[in-house]
Amino acid sequence: MNKLGMMLGSALAAVVFSGAALAQDVTLRVHQMLPAQATIPAKAITPWAKAVEEQSGGRLKFELYPAMQLGGTPPSLFDQAKDGVVDVIWTVLGYTPGRFPKSEVFELPFLVTTGEASSVAFQKYVQENAMDEFAGVHLIAVHTHGPGLFHTATPVTKLEDLKGMKIRGGSRVISDMLARLGAEPVGMPVPQVTEALSKGVINGTTIPWEVTPALKVAELVKNHTGFSGDNGLYTQTFAIVMNQGAYDALPDDLKAVIDANSGVEVARAFGKAMDEGDVRGLKIATDLGNNVVTLDEAETERWKAAAQPTIDQWFTDMQAAGVDGKALYEKAKALIAAESGM
Repeated sequence: MNKLGMMLGSALAAVVFSGAALAQDVTLRVHQMLPAQATIPAKAITPWAKAVEEQSGGRLKFELYPAMQLGGTPPSLFDQAKDGVVDVIWTVLGYTPGRFPKSEVFELPFLVTTGEASSVAFQKYVQENAMDEFAGVHLIAVHTHGPGLFHTATPVTKLEDLKGMKIRGGSRVISDMLARLGAEPVGMPVPQVTEALSKGVINGTTIPWEVTPALKVAELVKNHTGFSGDNGLYTQTFAIVMNQGAYDALPDDLKAVIDANSGVEVARAFGKAMDEGDVRGLKIATDLGNNVVTLDEAETERWKAAAQPTIDQWFTDMQAAGVDGKALYEKAKALIAAESGM
C-alpha cells in the first residue's frame, strides 16, 4: 500500500472508531439508601431512569442499587458520587451537617407546604442561590418531601406531651427544633428508624407519611400527630446528583438527554411522588385503626412560637458565616408561596 493509501486507511479507521465511540452504550450505577419498593426509588428514580434510557435510544442504561448495596452509609452517598465511586446518587442533604448551609433554609419549621410545590420552590432557590454547594458534582435535581410529622409510641396532643421523649431527627436543623420543642433529639438516617423504634431506642420519629410503609412505622407505633394550616412542621431536603467526570465523558447528545431530564420538572415529579406517597402512608395507618391527630390552629400556634428560636438560631449561624440568612429565608418563603398559590 502506498503512503496515500495508508493515510486514507488510517483516516477511515479513525472515522469508524470515532463513530463507534459516539454510539457506544453507557451504563451508570445509581446508589441510594432505601429499599427498592420505597416511594422515591419506585415512583421517582425508576421512572426517571426509564425515561432517560428511552430518550437515549437505549444508549444510556442504569443499574439501580437500593439500600446501600454498594457499601458505605447514607451520609457517604454524596461523596460517593463526587469521588466517582458510583455514577449517580440520591441522598438527604441534612445527613452531612454544615455542608449545605444555604439549602438548610427549607428545613426550617413551618415553612414548606406540599412536596410538589416545595420541591419546585427548592429547585428554583438552589439554582438562584446555592449552586456553589454542589460544586464538584453535576446536579440533576433537588426536592423535598411533604409536611413532616410525629409518629410516636404514646399520644402527642399538646406541646407538653413531647417533653422528654426521645425523637429521631434527620438533620441538624430538625434536631435543634426538636430540642426547643422539649424532646430529646436522636439523630439517625431514616433506614435505622425501624430497628430503633422496635428496640425502644427512640419513643418516636419525625418523618413524612410517605416513608412509613417502607419502614413499617404504622405497625410499630400507633400515634401520629400533624398540624393545622398550609405549612407543615418541617421538611428534609434531597438531591439526585451525578459524578461530574461521568457527565463530562458523555457525548453531547447524551448530555442533552441528561439535561432534558434535570431541573424543575424533575424536582416537581419527585415532590409529587412524595405527596402521593403521603396519601398511601396515611391510608395504611388509618386502616390499621391508629390514632391520627391533627392539632387545632391554637395549639399549632403554640408549636410555631416554640420553634421560632430554631429559625432565629439559623439566622445567627448564617450571619457568622457571612451570609444574609434572613434574605435567603424571605426568598425561600416567597418561592414556596408562589408555587403553593398562597
